[in-house]
Amino acid sequence: MRWKTVFYAMGYVAGFVALSSVAQAHGPTPQKIDETIDIKADPKTVWAIAGDFAGISKWDSELKASEGSNEKRVITFKNGEQLEEEVDEYKPDGMTYSYRMLNPNLKAAPVSSYSATLAVTPGADGGSHVEWYGRFYRGDTGNEPPDDLNDEAGREAMTKLFKAGLNGLKAKAEGHS
Repeated sequence: MRWKTVFYAMGYVAGFVALSSVAQAHGPTPQKIDETIDIKADPKTVWAIAGDFAGISKWDSELKASEGSNEKRVITFKNGEQLEEEVDEYKPDGMTYSYRMLNPNLKAAPVSSYSATLAVTPGADGGSHVEWYGRFYRGDTGNEPPDDLNDEAGREAMTKLFKAGLNGLKAKAEGHS
């Protein structure tokens, strides 16, 4: 009877250890960012700028250059590194598009993949409201990523890109740039 109790106790301990290591050995979780800005310009004016998918470097100060079409673009960051992005859905009548990164370049952005949507909608007093949101995975998808490729690094990089873009879009649409 005593051995039976020891046997069951050992089974519980082994099961607990196995479950704990499985719980700690999970991969990356999707991260989300959502940035918005209100612009004192009508939506058509804002869309004329933001709707040019390949022209993003004209209003996002984190980028040195961009080229392509309203289907695919290559963006060049200030450090010279590039990313290729492709449109999944482009709706000029709805003033929105969704796109995704094609191939990771961790020197350009510390993320392994991302998808994003930019939408221009009517705002207060004849202005515009712009929302730019996305989902991404950190650059190192292993269980113990280095600091420069972890969730926080990915969030910081993507937030910086989106905020700079929205601020630049506002300045350009309101005639300050």
